[in-house]
Amino acid sequence: MRLHPGVDLKQAVEELATGLPEGSGFLVSGIGSLVYARLRMANEAEERRIDGPLEIISVSGSITRQGAHLHMAVSDTQGRVIGGHVCKGCEIRTTAELLIAELRDYKLSREYDPTTGFKELVVRRAVECDKEG
Repeated sequence: MRLHPGVDLKQAVEELATGLPEGSGFLVSGIGSLVYARLRMANEAEERRIDGPLEIISVSGSITRQGAHLHMAVSDTQGRVIGGHVCKGCEIRTTAELLIAELRDYKLSREYDPTTGFKELVVRRAVECDKEG
């Protein structure tokens, strides 16, 4: 999919999930540019705004009906690279080209894992989900 200037990257990917047959997929690859990015770094609760212009070096992650879990690396005009967990508010500058792979035989979801304290990815065959109701 291609995203145009002014679009919020994460919001656009999450809206796409509603149109996927099983509501599940992966953002396999992504490149483009941002006006600014909002990223959350490892082991931090607060997100950071990184002002651009920025080049998207890579963005990837999982997509469920519950939302998208994406990680991204961006570079600034000096070539410095920073990356982290993608938050809403990453505004497209010129374009973003995203390769999305939908899953037809599997459903992805997120369930609380007491070991990590976070909602973690769960993969089930779609037929199992249909039997569960």
